[in-house]
Amino acid sequence: QGQLVESGGGLVQPGGSLSVSCAASGSIFRIFAMGWYRQTPGKVRELVATITSGGTTIYADSVKGRFTISRDNAKNIVYLQMNSLKPEDTARYYCNKVPWQRGYWGQGTQVTVSS
Repeated sequence: QGQLVESGGGLVQPGGSLSVSCAASGSIFRIFAMGWYRQTPGKVRELVATITSGGTTIYADSVKGRFTISRDNAKNIVYLQMNSLKPEDTARYYCNKVPWQRGYWGQGTQVTVSS
């Protein structure tokens, strides 16, 4: 079973940009639809962006027009570019298959949007 490792989070001011990455340990992930999820304490983890194996993208309304998901199948990496960040985007961000699979949850990466 492969692993997913998220990186790139940090602290950013409102209106700023940040990019997070998800490195997959196996090439099998190339055939899966992959997604970025986020979770804040006390809330259900939500799917914010999806990219299919063919490159089709789908976004939650809350991030549409501000976030861009992409993938580099040669490197087994999925990216999430986040622009025009808002305080409500503050969360721990995770990647996983879509639909998610329990064994693939990683540690996530924290994104904090604050002045």
